[in-house]
Amino acid sequence: MSLAAHFAVRRPEHTTRIDIDAAPGEVIGLIGPNGAGKSTSLRALAGLLPITAGTIASDGIVVSSAETHVPPHQRSIGFVFQDHLLFPHLTAIDNVAFGLRSRRVGKAESRARAVHWLGQLGVDQLGSRRPRELSGGQAQRVAIARALAAGPSMLLLDEPTAALDAAGAMSLRTQLRTHLQEFGGVSIVVTHTALDAMVLTDRIVVLDDGVIVQSGSAADVAARPRTQHVAALMGLNLVRGHADRGVIELPGAGLISSSRGLTGPAFATFLPASVSLYAERPTGSPRNVWEGRVLSLAPHGDAVRVQIEAAAPLLADITPAAMAALELRPGCRVWASVKAIEVTIYAA
Repeated sequence: MSLAAHFAVRRPEHTTRIDIDAAPGEVIGLIGPNGAGKSTSLRALAGLLPITAGTIASDGIVVSSAETHVPPHQRSIGFVFQDHLLFPHLTAIDNVAFGLRSRRVGKAESRARAVHWLGQLGVDQLGSRRPRELSGGQAQRVAIARALAAGPSMLLLDEPTAALDAAGAMSLRTQLRTHLQEFGGVSIVVTHTALDAMVLTDRIVVLDDGVIVQSGSAADVAARPRTQHVAALMGLNLVRGHADRGVIELPGAGLISSSRGLTGPAFATFLPASVSLYAERPTGSPRNVWEGRVLSLAPHGDAVRVQIEAAAPLLADITPAAMAALELRPGCRVWASVKAIEVTIYAA
């Protein structure tokens, strides 16, 4: 099944506008900050929410428009909700078999297919348990098995790994990628996790305040983010301003230099690990130096991530020894620098 989704949904807080064309077998990641319109988009695609304008078409057949609204149970949609929504009175097997039974598939075949999909997700031993007897991660796997077992033409997944710990998320991510690669329909994955976006998807669509602001392969979006949310998701500092031969004038006063001589509205990105911190203004080769104030310090792997208020908001990753030597604490003043060669600049 192909998808042509060109629609708007007006809500009290804002209007969500979607323009997505997807080919059979394509996996699209939908990312953006809370309130950007991601859940609204999924619910509209599923038929749970009427659209205000435009159309949604599956294989050229319109299922949503100002005049048409095909109900969810007639759309061949598999929807994995963030909070699972398993039927509390049914066992895991019966939850997975429910969609098949509602389509009048025989009881024996429905149960056999349910057992198969529970096995594919690694929870076949839990088939006799009810949702209250499952952990959050187990319930999520059952919900995914239920969506896949029904053989949908389109698969919608809302934060599929959110309920799992790091090991469980990695395992499910690997299994899910295999299933998505074999799935013949369109898959839409909403996520706040960089690994989900990079591993599961073929293309990323970035929503901000109800509008698509960026679209492209995971590698392209990661390399050239256009919003603070995506930059944070990918672990990058992002600043925007007007460049004059590779020197960007920052909105908050100050400059940032790059080794590339671009002129015009521009973004600049650099890694937190590229930022060096000093108790006093450094001397020597760094071209980009700012005075700032430490907002917060937090463990980040083997490093300490320092959030700094300067000419532009900055993140710096330093060693615990450096933190101790600089006597860093929230509120203290600090100098930050990054070499021009570490800065990537591109047109805004």
